[in-house]
Amino acid sequence: MKNTPFTQKHIARGAKMAEFAGYNMPISYTGINDEHAAVRKNAGIFDVSHMGEFMLKGEKALDLIQRVTSNDASKISDGQAQYSCLPNEEGGIVDDLIVYCIEKNKVYMLVVNASNIEKDWNWISKFNTEGVEMHNISDKTCLLAIQGPNATKILQPLVDTDIMNLKYYTFTKGKFAGVDNVVVSATGYTGSGGVEIYFEDKDGAAEKIWDAIFEIGGPQGLKPIGLGARDTLRLEMGYCLYGNDIDDTTSPLEGGLGWITKFTKEFTAKDILQKQKAEGVTRRLVGFEMIDRGIPRHDYLIKDESGNTIGKVTSGTQAPSLGKAVGLGYVATGHSSLDNEIFIDIRNTPVKAKIVKAPFA
Repeated sequence: MKNTPFTQKHIARGAKMAEFAGYNMPISYTGINDEHAAVRKNAGIFDVSHMGEFMLKGEKALDLIQRVTSNDASKISDGQAQYSCLPNEEGGIVDDLIVYCIEKNKVYMLVVNASNIEKDWNWISKFNTEGVEMHNISDKTCLLAIQGPNATKILQPLVDTDIMNLKYYTFTKGKFAGVDNVVVSATGYTGSGGVEIYFEDKDGAAEKIWDAIFEIGGPQGLKPIGLGARDTLRLEMGYCLYGNDIDDTTSPLEGGLGWITKFTKEFTAKDILQKQKAEGVTRRLVGFEMIDRGIPRHDYLIKDESGNTIGKVTSGTQAPSLGKAVGLGYVATGHSSLDNEIFIDIRNTPVKAKIVKAPFA
């Protein structure tokens, strides 16, 4: 099991640690509800250094990205980022990722899910037939996400660029807490604003940045946050989690990701997905909220009022901000309309819910 440069910091702060994607990660500190509220109302810091980062360089870098991703990366310029996915040859999803344009047409950073680093690297490499320079910088890259409505205000004194006005899905690069070449981006996974910072841990940079953030943020109520609250925060926003809500067997059109599937270029499985768009999909990922008492869990069956199985829950929780249980799941298209009543099979008991539009919060 791998450690991040911040593992001992988590342990020192009393975090409950557990294995996640091969890393020893903090699951919670003071409790999921407390940490969740800190991010929604103020600010919290997540160690997400387990995520993967690839650098792609060269005259054909954009061509390779266009070939393997569903979105149109030609639309982004220096300092902009884009959410996308890697379709497989059957129209499923190898992974979802964020593409960062460092230098248009020539230098890009791809940020991928921790559990898929090797898989994604091998997949992209398979299509690299024109000599694009590829570097897997995952092991030497630190990533902290400081999220919440007050996050940028707290951090601004540490940064030599303006992050208070950093637009969604853009980034800047500069000095952070005296450390050079830190990328600060606004591509958060919580729906509460904030930034992420990428940097290499050399010359004690990780400890220096962590300590500086808590020195300035601690008196203002900033708290360390574990992966438990990260999951409840993203689920309240209806954001997909790879391995739960999307995977190799789900297409981006089924998963509600048609908006990142652009048919104006050639990419893997374009014809399959274009056919799906024309003919319609047989199932859709929907959001739902519980009407009757019960918490939906991954893989619980979804049924209609006659008891017929129409789908399956992919993610579910008691939403701390809402005081009710919500979830995501795939249902047959004919049952996917808003306000349609469905039933979640919880320990062989049908528990009523209704389909609603995400985000829930």
